[in-house]
This record gives sequence, C-alpha cells and structure tokens, in this order.
Amino acid sequence: MTGALRAQGVHYKIGPARILRGVDLRVNPGEIMALAGPNGAGKSTLLAVLAGDLKPTAGQVTLGGQPLDGIGPRVLARKRAVMLQEAPMSFPFTVADVVRMGRAPWRGEDTDADDAAVAAALDATDALGLARRVFQTLSGGEKARVSFARALAQDAEILLLDEPTAALDIRHQEMVMALARREASRGRAVLAVLHDLSLAAAWADQLALIGDGVLVGVGPVAQVATAGRLSELYQHPIEVIGGVGGAGPLVAPIRGVMACAA
Repeated sequence: MTGALRAQGVHYKIGPARILRGVDLRVNPGEIMALAGPNGAGKSTLLAVLAGDLKPTAGQVTLGGQPLDGIGPRVLARKRAVMLQEAPMSFPFTVADVVRMGRAPWRGEDTDADDAAVAAALDATDALGLARRVFQTLSGGEKARVSFARALAQDAEILLLDEPTAALDIRHQEMVMALARREASRGRAVLAVLHDLSLAAAWADQLALIGDGVLVGVGPVAQVATAGRLSELYQHPIEVIGGVGGAGPLVAPIRGVMACAA
C-alpha cells in the first residue's frame, strides 16, 4: 500500500472567492474518514484537490509522502479511484461497459483479471441484474450503485467518494458503507463526503467537518460530532443521542424551532 493521503496548508481560490483556506487533513490506510459540512462548505472541492483533479492555489497534497502533482496520470489512476456525485454519459454505454471503465488504468495487462474485477464489483453492489442495461435508462440510485461499482473495479488503494449514498434507499446506503468498511479492512484508505451524519457516525472511523472552506473539527467521530459544534456549523439546533445498538450516535435536527441566525 502507498500510505497516507495528506493535505498540508491547502488553499484553493476561484478569482476572489476563497473556496479552501489552510486545510490540513490526513486520510490513513485502513480507515474510513467521513467529510461533512453544509452546502457550499468546500467538500467537493477538497475531494477534487485530494484526487489531483484540481491543483491547490497554495499548499500541497502528498500520497505516501510523494507530491501528488509529481505522479503521472496512469500511476495516479492505479492509486486512487474517485466516485463523483454525477456521472454524465454522452453515449449509450451499458452498465457493464461503465464498470469496465474502472479497469482502464490496468488495461492490457490481464484480461481475465479485468473480467473478474468487473463481475465482482457488479455483484457486490447488487448491480449484476443491470449489466446489460443502458446507463442512461437507470434511476438515480441505480446510477449511483454503478458508479460505485466502477470505483471498486478500479482496485485502487484509495477510494474518494463524493456523496455515494445520497440517492440510495436505506438498504443500499448500508450496503455501500459496508463495502467501504470492507475496503478499509483490506488496508485501503476511504474518504466519503456524507450529508447523513448518523450514517457517518455509524460507519466512519474519523470525521472531518468543514465550513466556509475551513476545517472546524477532525478526529474520532465521538469527539468531533458534538451537539454544540454541529449546531454552530449547520446554523440549526442539533442533538446527538448516544449510540443505539453499538451503531454509533444518532444525529438529528431539533424540529419545531427556528434555525440559528447565520
């Protein structure tokens, strides 16, 4: 395994807008880190910077101690897989074709291994029955599972997942997070952007909270996900109820009251 993925003093600007401001973050092999925060906080931008798809305005991202911008595209594609919120397709690819795209970094080395990886990813994500369907004909949740299958088939050391559960029903949310746990147990590093804080609390080892481009808390879920910190970050009163059945704390908004002033 390559080692930790690390952001050090990362800033990202678009014109005068400061999207990320001095972010220090370490994603370790063998762990799931959940990244959470309100809309517009910088979550997707940070994930893109960590993936090497965006170059930080200042600061550095390293993988196993090596600067990310010094790693060639093919090698980088073997080291990290990225699942985006949306996966637009211009051509009528089948689901099997889409998942096979995850094998592109390995293409030409072992066709049997490619076939096995695609089949295993489709099976794991409950998508085998969709294999012959055209991707554009799928529901939002089905597309999300197929996109996750493509990331799994890539067989990379780091999984970067942007809202992998947002379009999914409860069963498939739990399936995706259980698969993320499986990959972490195999020594991979997993970073998942999640809006469902209870889901993050149940499955993540570490929680990173971001607001207005600044990390406001990073560490074990129980230490970071406090009612006070979450209420301030989301500008709405939130309560954190102790773990239910060993599944981690339940995080819920307090309803019937006005949101906090911004």
